[in-house]
Formats: sequence, structure tokens, C-alpha cells
Amino acid sequence: MPVSTRSRHLPDTTDGTAAPAEDAVEGSGTARRTPRARLAHWRAWRERHPRAARVVWWTATVLSVVLVIGALLLPNRLFALQVDQFVRLPGEAIVGAAVLLALPCRPRVAVAALTGVFLGALTVLNLLDMYFVEYLGRDFNLVLDWELLDDAQSYVADSMGRTTALAATVGLLLLVALLFTVMALATVRLAGLLARDIRAATRATLVSGTVWITCSVLGLEYAGLPVASDRVASNVASEARQVRDTLRDEAAFAEEARTDAFGATPPAQLVPALRGKDVIFTFIESYGRSAIEDPVIAPGVNRTLDVSTKALAEAGYHARSGWLTSSTFGGSSWLGHSTTLSGLWVDTQQRYRTVMASDHLSLTKAFRKTGAWDTVGVMPGVQKGWPEQEFYGLDKVYNAFQMGYQGPKFSWSTMPDQYALEAFQRLEHGKKRDKPLMAEIILTSSHQPWAPLPTMVGWDELGDGSVFGPIQKAGTKASEIISDGTKSREAYGRSVQYSVTALTQWLERYGSEDTVLVFLGDHQPIARVSGNDASRDVPVSVVAKDPKVLDRISGWKWTEGLRPAPDAPVWKMSAFRDRFLTAFGSVPRPSRD
Repeated sequence: MPVSTRSRHLPDTTDGTAAPAEDAVEGSGTARRTPRARLAHWRAWRERHPRAARVVWWTATVLSVVLVIGALLLPNRLFALQVDQFVRLPGEAIVGAAVLLALPCRPRVAVAALTGVFLGALTVLNLLDMYFVEYLGRDFNLVLDWELLDDAQSYVADSMGRTTALAATVGLLLLVALLFTVMALATVRLAGLLARDIRAATRATLVSGTVWITCSVLGLEYAGLPVASDRVASNVASEARQVRDTLRDEAAFAEEARTDAFGATPPAQLVPALRGKDVIFTFIESYGRSAIEDPVIAPGVNRTLDVSTKALAEAGYHARSGWLTSSTFGGSSWLGHSTTLSGLWVDTQQRYRTVMASDHLSLTKAFRKTGAWDTVGVMPGVQKGWPEQEFYGLDKVYNAFQMGYQGPKFSWSTMPDQYALEAFQRLEHGKKRDKPLMAEIILTSSHQPWAPLPTMVGWDELGDGSVFGPIQKAGTKASEIISDGTKSREAYGRSVQYSVTALTQWLERYGSEDTVLVFLGDHQPIARVSGNDASRDVPVSVVAKDPKVLDRISGWKWTEGLRPAPDAPVWKMSAFRDRFLTAFGSVPRPSRD
């Protein structure tokens, strides 16, 4: 039977010597304290343990100050996380204090709580910027990039396992919720401290404002940074400009995509100089300029390129190589693919969707438009429906589940490049056909996190891919290198060596007098591997036996062999389509919808 209790009260004094000891409400066998009762209990404990109470008070206050000032001064670049960044005077804190001092009690608490939530959101955005700069070489876009977080979760699942990905996702959501809550409590606490002595707080705010203005006018700096900080105001203005520019870009780019220099070219006047040739466009994941020029990565990669150049020459092939500046960095490979093949600068998800929904002529679709080629795609990274097939003009596409592979995944990569190339040979290239073949192939073994990595096996031993089981088990785990820059660079270099070796050996083994291979990287590897100041350049090579093919691109001034010289020409990736079509005899006939 519930026991009814009567509230007991002590005198409520301003010095906290006495307060309501306990208010109880009837419950199912237990009494629950009301907020007033909890406050009374805290005051009673504070009187019994004054020293401990002072420690708790100062700890909570200092943590609140650290959280708020830290959020106001937090940079959005991982490499900028230095103590110097936080030894500054944030102007927003001074303005915020002035506003809070001018408000009555309840509005002050509400505004303080909302300010804390805002600072929590700002902190999350700064952390997202750090992640995006590290992995994609650009800031997080508030309008376009939320859907990429799902891709990030899928990447973690493929690389580290679904359980790890789920735990990480739940953990991050809880951390974000905790951050918002703690930040709101911190700002409310600081607002309460200001209100305890309005006169003193007002004087301190005026003095701080005067100091901030003086430092700003005089341009005073500490460790190369201005003492007077307005970082939050600058970030908010920058985000607003980015949102505005993103919305404007949608209409402008849609108009650009409707104009096509080759859109009205008759089929007979598209790539006539390649008639009868098997033309293969191959993207090597993350194959960037760093692979050829970074002092840790380059020795092994360049040795592989030189050996492959020599082996191809002995087989009768010759190559020319240059540089393209990719529209993306560190990831979002589809942006690089679509930029290369559309001739448009596709550097955002919004632009990608616009292009995929357009009738713009992709380089690969140009071959299908002629009616003179069968067109296929080999996409081991595709594990679901792929409506982009139509834009790329591919009669048939083989995804991760359609090549007969029964071996293990290698982190994100669903199968080794060597197997994907052998499957292409078995399913398409090796078959007798009435028309030559145009293929788009995406090689994924050099995709981060570069562990575990496959190794070359005998081409006759590939079978259904089960031969890679022991290799995968013996390989390095992704968790062992994913946070180590040096190990990541070394593993990345080995992955590029593997991909280049697999591709060039396939060409030696299965190519013919009429095979033309174009291969390139889609983007540079992430900043942890390529560096914070790395370019966006990627190597591109054209390989053929027929000297007439390379004669067609002699005007490009590319380097002989598979390794482009440091001073070889650099084009924007979007320039490749038109230059390629023109070099091989296509006649420009602009179209405009």
C-alpha cells in the first residue's frame, strides 16, 4: 500500500544554510524527488562538504569556459589543431555576454541554451570540415553533402565490418547528442554567473570589448594569428556564401550541360580514326601524382611503371603519358569518372545528378552512337542498381556479383583487379564478335584503406577467385594502418604497383594489334597519404601497338612511356573528352537543347 509522506521544509535563505530538504510525490512504492527537493538536497550536501562543493563549482565553471571558448576558436582544419589557435580573444563571446546581460532571467536562460546548441552545431560542422578536407580535399557542403555521410558509413562497413560501422554510427550519434546537451548546459551556467553580479560583469564586458577593438585596430598577433578573433562570424558568413553559391550553381550548370560541342555530330563523324579498334578506358582508383612524385611512394611505383613500359615495348606496345587535374580529391571517384567522360567539370554531387539526367554526350556513349562498337562496363565496385549505365552508353554492365567471383573481399574492394580483368577477358574481350569492343573498366584494388592487399598470382590459376583466400587472410588488417600516415603511404604505393602490374600484364597477355588502352587515375589519395598541399593531378596514359594511334596525339606533347615527366602538359580533366574526340577525327557539331 503506498505510503503518503508530507513535505518537510526548512527556511529558504539566500546563503544556502537551509532549504527544502525533500519534496516527495506518491509513486508505486517509492518517493521521487521534485526539482525543488533535489536543489535542497544539493544545498544540504554543499553545507556538509564545503571544500568538495567548491571543487565541483570551480570544475564545472572552468569546463564551461573551456567548452564555450574552445567552440568559438576551434579551427576547421585538422593540421591547425594547435594550442596557438586557442590563445585568442573571441569577439563573439563579448557580444554574447553583452546580449545576455541585457535580458531578463527567463529569456536569458533560453537564449543561453539556444546559443549552446548553436555552438554544438558549429563544432560538428568544424569537425565535418576536418573530415572532408582530410578525405576529399574540400569543406563540407551544407546543402549537398549530407548524403555522403551514408557513403562514409558504407565505406567503414566494407573496410572494418558491419558491426564496427554500426557501433561507430551509434557512438557518433550519442556523442553529438551529448555535445549539444553539455554545450547548452555550459552556456546556461556562464549566463547564470554573469547574472550574479550584473555591475561587475558589465564592467568586464566593456573592458574586454575595448581590448578586442584595440587589438583588432592595431592588428596585434600572437604566433602569427590575430589576437582579436572573429572566427565564428567569418565561418557563418562563409557558410552562407557557400549555400548561396550552391543554389545559384544548380541553374547555371544545368544550362552549361545543355550545350555540347559534339552533341549534334553525326555518328559517321565520331572517332572515325579508331574504327576497328578495341578501345578500353580504365580508371585506377586513387592513382594520383603523389604515386609518382612522393619520396616514400614513388620509388616502388616508378620502378613498376618503368618495368611495365619495357615489357609492353617488348610486346610491341608504346605509350604516351601526361597529367590531368581531377575534379575531386581523396574520394568521390564518380565525380572524376563523369568529368573525364562528359567533358564537364563535375565537382559536386549536385552537378553529378544534373549530368546523369542530361542528354550530354559522354565519351563512351559516342562509341555506341556510331553503331560500330559493342559497349560494356566492368564495375566491381558497383553493388546495387546503377542507372548511370544509360548516360555512359554501355550496352551491358558487369557489377560485383556478375563476374563469378567466389574469393574474399579485400577491405572495400570486392575483388582483386587481376580477377576483374580476367573476368572481362572471359566474359567479353575474349569472345568472337562482329564488332570491336569499347569498354569502361574501374579497377578498385588501390582504393583506401589499402589493407589487406592482393598479390599477383598465375593468370591460369585465377579460377573463381578462391585462390585469393589465403592471401587475404595473411594480409595486413585495415585497422593496423588506417591511422598511421607512413604505413598508409607505403601500402598505397604497393596497391598502385599491383593495379598497374595487373593491367599491363593483361594487355601483354590478351591485347592485339587493334587494342587501344587509355588508363588514368580518378583522383589523388587522401591527405594523410598525399599531403595537405598536394595537387589534384593524376597520370593519364594512352597505349597502343598501331603507331598511327599515337601519331594522332603527337601534338599533345605527352611523355613517352607510362611515367609522365614532371613538366609534361597538365590539362583540366574536363578537357580530355573534346581533345580525345578531336584527335581521332570527330567533327564538332554543337547542340543546344
